[in-house]
Amino acid sequence: MPRVLAFGTYNVRKHPRVGILIDGLRKNGCEVAEINKPLMLSTAERVEILKKPWKLFGFGLELLGLWHSIAKHARTWMKTNGKPDAVLVGYMGHFDVLLAHHVFKGVPIVLDHLIFAGDTAKDRGAQGLKVKLLKRLDRMAINAASLVVLDTKEHQEMLEPGDASMVVPVGAPDEWYEAGKQAGERSTDIVFYGLYTPLQGVPVIVEAAQILVSRGITPKFTLIGKGQDYEKVRSISKGMNNITFREWVEPEELPSVVASHAISLGIFSTTPKGLHVVPNKVYQSMAAGCAVITSDTAPQRRVLENGVVFVRPGDPKALADAIESLVADTEYLTRKQHDARTAAQRFTSDVIARDLAQWISNNK
Repeated sequence: MPRVLAFGTYNVRKHPRVGILIDGLRKNGCEVAEINKPLMLSTAERVEILKKPWKLFGFGLELLGLWHSIAKHARTWMKTNGKPDAVLVGYMGHFDVLLAHHVFKGVPIVLDHLIFAGDTAKDRGAQGLKVKLLKRLDRMAINAASLVVLDTKEHQEMLEPGDASMVVPVGAPDEWYEAGKQAGERSTDIVFYGLYTPLQGVPVIVEAAQILVSRGITPKFTLIGKGQDYEKVRSISKGMNNITFREWVEPEELPSVVASHAISLGIFSTTPKGLHVVPNKVYQSMAAGCAVITSDTAPQRRVLENGVVFVRPGDPKALADAIESLVADTEYLTRKQHDARTAAQRFTSDVIARDLAQWISNNK
């Protein structure tokens, strides 16, 4: 049985991806131990550090303390258990993988590299030297890994030809599938949740809602989250009584909250990054049994197939038309909810981690 050590400052509660991989590896016959001291930063805060590396000094003592703890724990673990067959460094592990490379000499290191620091910073308005430095950070992280795991073919193509890599879809945790099974009767309510970054395209959502109001169609929208475009979205939606804003929902509650809605919205931006990803929320919302609408991009169409409703990126009218077609036709809505649940079965943790478990077995 291959022995894997999940290592780093990842926070499964805030970033479930590494938890999905750990669960999937276990279901595929790997023994997985964890040496983890979560760095209590949100995704937005981590991205801000990637955009402004000098802010690293602001939490440097905390990070160094966590690193000292996990490095010491790792050495103690290896004295008892020997070296693991592989080390898994979780999502947003640009810095953790450098430590892992130092601590686990001669051990294959798998880096789950869903975010390119340079690409993310550029997507949020950075340019010039800052982007060059962050691309250098990406390269250092990639060079420290034996295998780089990406979520889409488009991200894989951003690597250099000699980089060992594998595409593993993001997938969804088991609790999202369970929430879908437990959901009662659904109305035609619509939900979005996310960070309000340009990638998400939330202004497109409220503009689509305005178009629907002009047609006399007023389904209830719940928009969960906060971020860069939040004030803009609030301004656009001023006076609209069918939109409810919730700035935060606890991660443990989010699956059931989403599953109580009939329709869930993905991403709608036209940014380069928006054209490269299949977002967490799409996998999760399909698992929760919602009909899902998201942007018609190459990776989403290739991966999701008929599991979702596609609309042109950045087009509020196209989104309004898609919402209207679902809320106006109960049979169509039910069919797209069924399609989502069916497609979601391809992205359970055991399915998505199968090839990674095989790679670890072959390279131990």
